[in-house]
Amino acid sequence: MTTPLHDPGRRGFASDNYAGVHPEILVAIADANGGHQVSYGADVYTARLQEVLVDQFGAGVQGFGVFNGTGANVVGLQSLLPRWGAVICADTAHINTDENGAPERVAGIKLLTVPTTDGKLRPADLDRFPRNPEDVHHPLPEVVSITESTELGTAYTPDEIAALADRAHELGLTVHMDGSRLANAAAGQQVSLRSLTADAGVDVVSLGGTKNGLLFGELVLVINPDEVSGLAYLQKLNMQLASKMRFLSVQFISLLEGDLWRRSAGHANAMATRLRTALQDRIDAGTIAGIGFTQQTQANTILATLPAGVADRVRQQYAFYDWNPGLGEVRWVCSFDTTEDDVDGFVAALETELKV
Repeated sequence: MTTPLHDPGRRGFASDNYAGVHPEILVAIADANGGHQVSYGADVYTARLQEVLVDQFGAGVQGFGVFNGTGANVVGLQSLLPRWGAVICADTAHINTDENGAPERVAGIKLLTVPTTDGKLRPADLDRFPRNPEDVHHPLPEVVSITESTELGTAYTPDEIAALADRAHELGLTVHMDGSRLANAAAGQQVSLRSLTADAGVDVVSLGGTKNGLLFGELVLVINPDEVSGLAYLQKLNMQLASKMRFLSVQFISLLEGDLWRRSAGHANAMATRLRTALQDRIDAGTIAGIGFTQQTQANTILATLPAGVADRVRQQYAFYDWNPGLGEVRWVCSFDTTEDDVDGFVAALETELKV
């Protein structure tokens, strides 16, 4: 018998991955734990999840459960590409900066990156990489990959995604979305998940769950089945097929069947807004100085600059990461379980360091 370990950890603003599991998700997992179910996705929960996905995203969509976001991106992109294909993405894209080269090393995908100021691609960016199937000396652009919300905390609007998708399709490209924080983008704009994906012309989505309260798991959501190939095989050969898939599927049922996805993401967004507003009010009042914001806050992520040494001192109380150490830029992320007390305490800690 092992000794129970209860360590709540140091609360902070490092990542929404730091948060625990939403209580409603834990209940759903426990409810699915009785009896036997067929393995590898042939269970009643995975079947029900497909119905829920149709309700949220439209007829014809299908979800494939995977263990993590990197797996979702690798599997999803592979299903859209021939072996010689390339992916256009922002230079800050998670697939380019934070997946240890998995799309390139595991999937063998060439990434064609575009410098951006806000993490968002524009239709004109796609023209930087002419698509010439006759030129075997260069990788052939086949897919555009965008992130919603972006790694910088900005968010595409439905119209922006639609314009990008229209241009991509005109050029013979398909559209993949890394939707690890899609719920935050939708909640922040008070729109549906469908309006940012299926209705806007996205073909495949890596749909995030872990950052919005799930214990584990993401989905590869196929919106346009005519553009994918062999996804079920790719799910297996990339070691992303869970034997007890029911426990992944039931989490997404709980998240998407009602409004839990919007409540959780909306709360995280609200805490980020509270944090930024409190600091901006103090800047405007002249009571603190030396802090600046480098991007709009349109979801649950804030990018800011701090004077030298401040971040390390405040980190003794609250966890968060550097974003660009050379610029003194840091990143703060709020979660479904971030409290007003968390925010107010963090503001007070920063105020102590930055007071005029």
